Amino acid sequence: MRDVIRRYGLSARKGLGQHFLLDLNLTRRIARAAGSLASGTIIEIGPGPGGLTRALLLEGATRVVAIETDTRCLDALAEIAAAFPGRLEIIAADALEIDVAAVGTGPRQIVSNLPYNIGTALLLRWLHSISAFARLTLMFQKEVAQRLLARPGTKDYGRLSVLTQWLTEVKRLFDVPASAFTPPPKVTSTVVQLTPRPQPLCPADRSCLERITAAAFGQRRKMLRQSLRQITDAPQALLAAAEIPETARAEELDVAEFCALARALQNLDL
Repeated sequence: MRDVIRRYGLSARKGLGQHFLLDLNLTRRIARAAGSLASGTIIEIGPGPGGLTRALLLEGATRVVAIETDTRCLDALAEIAAAFPGRLEIIAADALEIDVAAVGTGPRQIVSNLPYNIGTALLLRWLHSISAFARLTLMFQKEVAQRLLARPGTKDYGRLSVLTQWLTEVKRLFDVPASAFTPPPKVTSTVVQLTPRPQPLCPADRSCLERITAAAFGQRRKMLRQSLRQITDAPQALLAAAEIPETARAEELDVAEFCALARALQNLDL
């Protein structure tokens, strides 16, 4: 991969959140961690020069769709496509502008070393169509992964924790040191796997849950009777309907309790 980068004159761009992962042993470990790759479509976001792309194909993926916004990387990816005829499709586009849930045929998986600067935004977008995917095996910076996995009462627990755990089962797989990348980032990375739940963890209207969590965690140090005033003039009535103490704070509530608040918001039309 270092030879590929040299031949095509590639260098990671900070503005694109790029850190190239070149160790084939490590990229193949990520590919294997994704599970079976033999059916459906494997979608990779931000493949760069194709380190993980090549690993996915070597580990048996029969159909990989690589979405890359950096046109400098397209020739390097085309070289991989030629080495694995008919198995790699390259889409030159911004992943934030593509309906990834409609790419290829099912079962769909996303396996990706996500660009640091848009990883969270991409995940929140995919959660809106999570049922379109069999699983997501994703690398984030460690701090983001900790937020995905966080439990109530911890400093990392927040809106992202609630929305992700409501719709998926989140599993931490392994850390990846900064030294594995070129150039090395200033943080450790973590590979996590998200498996969509057959049904959300608890009944709730998505838009109401998003409003509740945004208000609650937007002022997480305040009691909910204060923070929820952003979305209703009657926060006490909302909390009473959900059987939540007025003095509770956002970080104290579990996913089920946030869902209860979302149902109350919808039912009371507050």
